[in-house]
Amino acid sequence: MNPPPFLVFLRRIPIHLIIIFLCLAWIVPTIGLLVTSFRPLQAINTSGWWTVVSGPTGASEYRRFCADCHGSDGTAIASANLADPNLVSKYSRSLQLLAVLKKNINGQPHMDDKPLPNDVQVGNILTYMKNISGIQKTPTFTLNNYIDAIMGYRGTNTYVADCASHTQASDLHCDPTDVLNPRGMGRAFLNSLIVTIPATILPILIAAFAAYAFAWFDFDGRQVLFGLLVGLQVIPLQMTLVPISQIYAKLGLNGTFLGVWLFHTGFGLPYAIYLLRNFLGGLPRDLFESAYLDGASHWTAFFRMALPLSMPAIAALGIFQFLWVWNDLLVALVFLGGTTPVLTYQISNMVTSLGAGWQLLTAAAFISILLPVAVFFIFQRYFVRGLLAGSVKG
Repeated sequence: MNPPPFLVFLRRIPIHLIIIFLCLAWIVPTIGLLVTSFRPLQAINTSGWWTVVSGPTGASEYRRFCADCHGSDGTAIASANLADPNLVSKYSRSLQLLAVLKKNINGQPHMDDKPLPNDVQVGNILTYMKNISGIQKTPTFTLNNYIDAIMGYRGTNTYVADCASHTQASDLHCDPTDVLNPRGMGRAFLNSLIVTIPATILPILIAAFAAYAFAWFDFDGRQVLFGLLVGLQVIPLQMTLVPISQIYAKLGLNGTFLGVWLFHTGFGLPYAIYLLRNFLGGLPRDLFESAYLDGASHWTAFFRMALPLSMPAIAALGIFQFLWVWNDLLVALVFLGGTTPVLTYQISNMVTSLGAGWQLLTAAAFISILLPVAVFFIFQRYFVRGLLAGSVKG
């Protein structure tokens, strides 16, 4: 007898709560990182990303202490128009504004029966007054972090501001060529593409041929050789960096894209062959035998049947391989170094040794994840099917 639906729902509540918690644990920090990447440096230094819903810095303090008398826009009292830059410019420091708040006006306390704000609150109120008066207007959101990250610019101001003021700096040309300068994310993005696309296609292409042979060819030592390939997956790539680097030095492959492609291909093949062989081995044998009886060669069966039918596994493998190579730092650092930087290397260079430019990390992080996210969503319908490749035989 099946339990009542209400009881089934109660049993599922803990599972739903765990799933919701895991989703929030990933989504909330990601949203915070995204919001921070669009905030100006001053706002990042003075308040958290969650304060964007409450307006600019000091908006909440202004509403609490000043809005009742001066109005939400500061213009309610003509003789004390807080939107007047001439008036606000008299208070360059928060101590000057606090002294005014402590004075009596027409024999009455300036704040009436409200408590005086503390030093931090006064500073935030003054920041807000400068904002609404236009003296120091701080935008809620800006693209400057992304522009500076792409250009690799860490000047006295932002790239846009310094170009607008015609500031001449050694790394500032104010023309489209700045996008591909070696210090920015633009050049590193192209380098990552050059590394990742061949390093994803090559192992999948070679593994597809090998997997078909393991699945449908009958030769001596097939199982032993396949077991050896499976065992190669446990070998850490760090063990091979020094000997392969020495071999590359003799062949002139250090510092070249070809060397990185070959390295990623070699270490990607064991898992790729394992995954594709299991998938191809689970395809209906009668289908291939019928094709062979009709005169189809192994080449025809491979290109016309095996490859189209194995697209779920190839797509899942492509996602994994792409992410592994795209997020790799160690291999690119050893074989390419800083002369040909990739995104993972360039992100670490966004911050100087003294900590300057750290606000660019959030923008740089999102620049680096745009393409992997796009690849995942394009192939995600194959993803689950590919993960189950060869796990169930029917």
